Amino acid sequence: MEINLGKLPFDIDFHPSNTLVAAGLINGDLHLYRYAANSLPQRLLEVHAHGEESCRAVRFINDGHAIVTGSPDRSILATDVETGSVIARLENSHGAAINRLINLTETTIASGDDEGCIKVWDTRQQSCCNSFDAHEEYISDMTFASDSMKLLGVSGDGTLSVCNLRRNKVQVQSEFSEDELLSVVIMKNGRKVICGTQSGALLLYSWGHFKDCSDRFIDLSPNSVDALLKLDEDRIITGSENGLISLVGILPNRIIQPIAEHSEYPVERLAFSFDRKYLGSISHDQMLKLWDLDDLLQGSGSISSSARNQEAMGDSDSDEMDVDGKGTKRKRISNNNIGQAALNSSSSFFADL
Repeated sequence: MEINLGKLPFDIDFHPSNTLVAAGLINGDLHLYRYAANSLPQRLLEVHAHGEESCRAVRFINDGHAIVTGSPDRSILATDVETGSVIARLENSHGAAINRLINLTETTIASGDDEGCIKVWDTRQQSCCNSFDAHEEYISDMTFASDSMKLLGVSGDGTLSVCNLRRNKVQVQSEFSEDELLSVVIMKNGRKVICGTQSGALLLYSWGHFKDCSDRFIDLSPNSVDALLKLDEDRIITGSENGLISLVGILPNRIIQPIAEHSEYPVERLAFSFDRKYLGSISHDQMLKLWDLDDLLQGSGSISSSARNQEAMGDSDSDEMDVDGKGTKRKRISNNNIGQAALNSSSSFFADL
């Protein structure tokens, strides 16, 4: 199933309980589509969310009743899913262009910008509750360990950070790696953190030992790994610079098989539908593709019990090609640092949500 978005997409997110998918585009638009098997997707909303700037980040919040978007204009916008009307707009939410948004809990989200700042927003308290100057370059991806309330971020500066939300501080930061870190997931029941890199290597960090990676898997090189999606505790789905989507086993590390080819351009984002029936992918070809996940995984097999035991014994993370790039690929947009004013002005953002 394919959706021609008409413009280059930067991010996608699926509704948490319905057959809806949202996309943020390079021209600042937010699109919302309804999809169904054996029928053409239907566009429900087209919102010009961010003026002349791109819509880089998209997430459903409030049980899918609203969509938040982030932009190089430094604003975070909340849009009503039913009507497409603006619920709230927080201007100057960051001191630099916003590059990433993720959900943390039912009432909190995190945002990351082009200067390495990560913020946590509490929709219930209607305020910014945490701010971390975690990195020196753009935030490329984040993930959340809910059991320990740790927010992990990766950056174009080549480091992994662990932000402690309870103590409101950056608890630890890895040593600088040789290239940019572009994507991150937590695996192996919280024991491993996997990071995708610009060189195509996957860096594996052991939980609690974040200073240096414990293992490197280089079979996807030399194509950068721009997107990572956790399938289960033993397998991840990778989106690479060459347009390939692959199923990769972790500990033992191996490419199980390529499962799809989006296009000849880099795979920017991957996401699961709420029921995991579909895998969504976007690239620079302006297409949002919805893949039947069962069809993709057919014949891929699963991790054997002996392999699981072996791992456990051995383990005591312009519309054409204007990519608004990441580091070497993400051109950061310089802005005047608005500092504390951005934090103070945020307090009323979620008042109407």
